[in-house]
Amino acid sequence: MSDIRIATAEDQILLDKEAKYCSYGDTVHYIEPPRIFSRCEGSYVWDTEDQAYLDLQMWYSAVNFGYANPRLNNALKQQIDTLPQIASQYLHKGKIELSEMIAVDAKKKFGLDGRVHFNVGGSQSIEDSLKVVRNASNGKSLMFAFEGGYHGRTLGASSITSSFRYRRRYGHFGERANFIPFPYHFRGPKGMTKEEYGSQCVQQFARLFETEYNGVWDPKTNQCEYAAFYVEPIQGTGGYVIPPMNFYRELKQVLDQHGILMVSDEIQMGFYRTGKLWSIEHFDVQPDVIVFGKALTNGLNPLGGIWAREELINPKIFPPGSTHSTFASNPLGTAVGLEMFKMTSEVDYGAMVMAKGKYFLEGLQDLQKRFPIIGDVDGLGLALRCEICGPDGFTPDKATLDYMVEEGMKGDMIVDGQKLGLILDVGGYYKNVITLAPSLEISYPEIDLGLKLLEQLLVRATTR
Repeated sequence: MSDIRIATAEDQILLDKEAKYCSYGDTVHYIEPPRIFSRCEGSYVWDTEDQAYLDLQMWYSAVNFGYANPRLNNALKQQIDTLPQIASQYLHKGKIELSEMIAVDAKKKFGLDGRVHFNVGGSQSIEDSLKVVRNASNGKSLMFAFEGGYHGRTLGASSITSSFRYRRRYGHFGERANFIPFPYHFRGPKGMTKEEYGSQCVQQFARLFETEYNGVWDPKTNQCEYAAFYVEPIQGTGGYVIPPMNFYRELKQVLDQHGILMVSDEIQMGFYRTGKLWSIEHFDVQPDVIVFGKALTNGLNPLGGIWAREELINPKIFPPGSTHSTFASNPLGTAVGLEMFKMTSEVDYGAMVMAKGKYFLEGLQDLQKRFPIIGDVDGLGLALRCEICGPDGFTPDKATLDYMVEEGMKGDMIVDGQKLGLILDVGGYYKNVITLAPSLEISYPEIDLGLKLLEQLLVRATTR
């Protein structure tokens, strides 16, 4: 085990400049000194000392198809040489065809006509969705969302994100959320199956509509004060918590009874992360709105958007000028998005991701048997979780996971004669969960390598 890493002289000059000139508003120095990276390819990134790191979080699931994916990179390069820029008040082929692909797919899967609206990223698209649901509900500004849910850090998005720390200094700006417990089975009541716990959570939510005195519903008009329920089908920052398969179907029945829209936030779990284009597809429900971003362009362009039912977003209901961004539906982003859809239509990505996810999960389950500090592992496709706990296998142990993350970033582990680092992401209610989002293009040998590196970190953590 190496000592604390010291930055090179060249890196230290850059870090000194960063400390003086860069806002820390979007910077988290999880490790000291912070790494400065110089190149990337596939499942790997390299720092300025040319040390390789296997990345198992892929830019928070934005780079689903591998760093520097040649096919997607080429689509961007070709667009740069034809129509790289055009004002969003004008049309271009990419915007129309990408909208068609998403809308036709939704019609096939959900049986619903709808339209697509683009913006420059996930949080901005959440803001657009809030406009859509408020408009459809005659201006209702109250929303339901989940404990552990994360929808972004713009003013509106942070109001429906469960972490108070993201809005503590800024307050609310319009929206407010009633945060409902999520069926987090590992930390739920004992003695229940996962499905039973899911049903109990729905029943607890349904109690809000038993009488007017629960504060959300007027029985005389059958109107709810809340416009929509924002859900991450698989919780992202909350720790890749995977609910029971009956949960959303039962929840949607309650929502439909009271005219509450379901908005599926697919920003982190969309584009085959879970083995489906949209993670909500696993749960046999029809969402009213889908919000997407991140992996649409494999991280090459900040393009996101929403799909919404025709009744919510047609031009009579949501007319021109309802929302706008200079760079929305930009041709560079739509070109990459189109190529991504073409690429994933040529291979059964669903089957491929589910097979790799099953293999990776089995490896995590083997580690769990050998290391008692792993309290829970779970996964759906290549969205995987590994919860680090105390010796009892249950008490959250954030400190140990922080130690593992720091050790992984030292870049000093040896596997088959190769010196490597390991990039992990931390999530969960107690910040004790490894949230694993490897490249969907990851090879089986790379999965084996990732498991070996995780094992080395677990050995270091339990013998330090």
